[in-house]
Amino acid sequence: MSCFIEMIGQGKPLVLLHGWGMNSAVWERITKRLSANYRLFLVDLPGMGQSRPITPYHLHSMAETIAEEIPGVSSILGWSLGGLVAQRIALNQPDRVEKLILVGNNPCFVSKPDWPHGIEARHFQQFNERFEKDFQTTLLNFLTLQCMLAKDARSTVRQLRIAFAAKPTPTQESLNLALDILLQTDIREEVSRLYHPTLIIHGDRDTLAPVSAAHWLAMHLQRAKLRVIAGAAHAPFLSHADAFCESVDTFMAEDSSVRAVAET
Repeated sequence: MSCFIEMIGQGKPLVLLHGWGMNSAVWERITKRLSANYRLFLVDLPGMGQSRPITPYHLHSMAETIAEEIPGVSSILGWSLGGLVAQRIALNQPDRVEKLILVGNNPCFVSKPDWPHGIEARHFQQFNERFEKDFQTTLLNFLTLQCMLAKDARSTVRQLRIAFAAKPTPTQESLNLALDILLQTDIREEVSRLYHPTLIIHGDRDTLAPVSAAHWLAMHLQRAKLRVIAGAAHAPFLSHADAFCESVDTFMAEDSSVRAVAET
């Protein structure tokens, strides 16, 4: 098995993909509730948690590796980097995906002249420079940044740090390669081909993926619903677990038997 996957619960398969630098322990606060209704597949992304690195390491290879290990037809919940992976799986193998849930996601994390909904490239460069000098400290600071404006930021940061420490720390090389995916990926021109029912969950205080990006996604995906959680930052499943799970349950209960025709 290329990826470490923990399976818990009963019901329809729901694959959970975490974000950059983290591991599947980040879902601990919501797994008990979700596992009552779904068969959860908690994936450690390649090179993170208990999953070994892959070569080559890019978004397509990551999506292919994970797709080989998950059930034939699944719903996929992806957070941040995990959301890009989820969309890539759905784009490359559309018949393998039932529904998508995108959390704190951005089709292009870096701002461009025609894209004001990302982070300025110079901020990524500054982060990368600090990361090269002291990646452990910078990584922990990154966890804090994700929750900086959340309503209960201190508690959310504590939960992220506990989850981060629950599994082996990724190597600097793996983290650099994964960071390159965030820097280089731009799937704006492709998202209109996603015909799967999609729920977008976003915090209105997200500083890493501005909520304006979520609104853009909701307008350009074929079958999208947007749930903005007030007071949440980049990790709404930690800061607002009840509202998050309620949104997931409502969406997953909706009939998806009538599916749009995929573009060729």
